[in-house]
Amino acid sequence: MRDLSRASGMSLAGLYHYFGSKERLLYLIQKHTFTTILEELKTRLDEGTEPEQRIRIFILNHLEYFLVNQQGMKVLSHEDEALKNGLGSEIAAIKREYYRICLGLMDALKRERNLDFDARTAVMSLFGMMNWIYTWYNPRVDGAAEGLAQRMGDIFLGGVISGSKLHATERGAAKRFEGARLQARRNGNAKSKSKAGFGRQH
Repeated sequence: MRDLSRASGMSLAGLYHYFGSKERLLYLIQKHTFTTILEELKTRLDEGTEPEQRIRIFILNHLEYFLVNQQGMKVLSHEDEALKNGLGSEIAAIKREYYRICLGLMDALKRERNLDFDARTAVMSLFGMMNWIYTWYNPRVDGAAEGLAQRMGDIFLGGVISGSKLHATERGAAKRFEGARLQARRNGNAKSKSKAGFGRQH
């Protein structure tokens, strides 16, 4: 709080008067961040109808906000579990809604393209890509949010889609192998029975 007082020019007593505690201030930062990004996302998702397009909207919305608010993103990443006394439960509910929206987008993509991948793993992997950009993002090298979102979306969706197809191919090959193995076993059993019957006849 003393650092904030020096940086903002507000007296320490003034900060405690308006916010009460560091925890209360952190709560307000997190609530404003997640509420803002969630409300903006819901509005923008109405612009898209195709599952892939809506996932790309999700990525762009996320990056646009956090590239402008990188310091806030750093605070959220490192103070994620600091809220106690019921303050954290409200933030957790907002974050769960955000997660469930993304999970629903992944499930829609699976249904539309008949893909086979774990939607939860895909969602958490996407968040991992997006939430740590403050550690490496350089606007001179990486460009604006729109271009970065396009490239990140290409990498993420390309991996999900190609990985699903590879999984399907491997699963098909495994089924064919298992079928051949069972057929060989049946053929072997049939030969054994035939030989046993021949022996009894003689």
